[in-house]
Amino acid sequence: MALRLLLVRHGLSSFNLERRIQGRNDLSTLTNDGVKQAIQTGDVLSDLSITTVYSSPLKRAKDTTINIIGQLKNKIDPIFDEELLEVDLGPWSGKTLDELIKTFPKAYQTWKTNPEDLILLKNDGSQYRPIKDLFDQTQAFLKKLFYQHSPDRNETILIVAHNAILRSIIILLMGHPQNGFRRLQLDNASISIFNVSTSKSNPYQVQIECLNSTTHLNPSLPKKKKSARVILVRHGETDWNLEGRFQGQIDIPLNNNGKTQALAAGSFLSGLNLTRAFSSSMKRPLQTAEAILQQHNGLKVELKEDLIEINHGLWEGKLESEIKEQWPESLKTWKNHPEQVQMPEGESIQQVWDRSINCWRKICEQLKVEDTALVVAHDAVNKTILCHLLGLSPKEIWMIKQGNGGITVIDTLGDPSQPDIVTCLNLTSHLGGVIDSTATGAL
Repeated sequence: MALRLLLVRHGLSSFNLERRIQGRNDLSTLTNDGVKQAIQTGDVLSDLSITTVYSSPLKRAKDTTINIIGQLKNKIDPIFDEELLEVDLGPWSGKTLDELIKTFPKAYQTWKTNPEDLILLKNDGSQYRPIKDLFDQTQAFLKKLFYQHSPDRNETILIVAHNAILRSIIILLMGHPQNGFRRLQLDNASISIFNVSTSKSNPYQVQIECLNSTTHLNPSLPKKKKSARVILVRHGETDWNLEGRFQGQIDIPLNNNGKTQALAAGSFLSGLNLTRAFSSSMKRPLQTAEAILQQHNGLKVELKEDLIEINHGLWEGKLESEIKEQWPESLKTWKNHPEQVQMPEGESIQQVWDRSINCWRKICEQLKVEDTALVVAHDAVNKTILCHLLGLSPKEIWMIKQGNGGITVIDTLGDPSQPDIVTCLNLTSHLGGVIDSTATGAL
């Protein structure tokens, strides 16, 4: 049982097009392209059984919501909630980006590097912190949301709002990692999916199913920045994934479906100019990388031993039911506190974290600004890399979902003072549908 949250940013607005600061004012409206984006978003969500829709009442979000609902099979009356209003940027609202940089150069630099530290002046001359106020607003919205929609019920909730308020929701769902605002990107009409469940040991368990999916739009991926980009992919399905068998470092190859998934990922990425390719040295990621690179003639895969899957030790080759018989307490701890488990004759997640992130850093250091690199690895390895990039810790690896053949996009900034950006996470629409339906078996 889980509560599914679909977070959608409004479509392209007039102020977006003019590069104006929108904030909380209601002068910005959807452009024709924004309306088209909203309709396309509604189309891809139309097969889902959405039970409730919440929306910001500002026109650009309201009109996005109405256009989305128009494509749904079940017609829903949206709830327009003022706690979903965009961040209040007061004196900045309506100004172009160029005007803002010229008029408020120091404050703008703070906004770009440490937005939670930004201080602005109200009309009466008093100071306020826009992002702090936004987090307070978000806390109130989430408290009300979880009161009215318990995580122990199967419901799908659509939330349509704005860039900063949606990022604030995501950050609080993740537990408020340091500098969270700078780690994320939300494009117009993008879809992010969170699953919230409950258990005896944890009232709110959050899983990020995907972030900032624009695969239903054109272009299907956000524009590359003036920095190196990495496409991180989990290998395709194996028979052991399908059976729910712990494979770890046993070198299981892709099954037929896994090969199909790898080719589908390659087709989705065919329009990119991949310049480098790296893979774990094991068969399943290497086969995935080679299938993807069929669309990129001449590019060779560089093998990285430190990207191999976690060593499950004596658990490898076993089903969860078999492990439960022999190591019941360790399995329970692995599910609830993975950072506390040392696999019998195997690795801990901290050991995987240390080697995979060290390898990730070495790969990124090699890349040039113009590079787009492919990296193919495994579930646990990808989870540790993404936790690191999102400001999470080893204990939170279950928060990250990595579907077989799933695609993640990271834009590296090359600035030690700023975190790299997880531009998209776990895109699986090339495998069918907006929801990740890949195998949910063991690592």
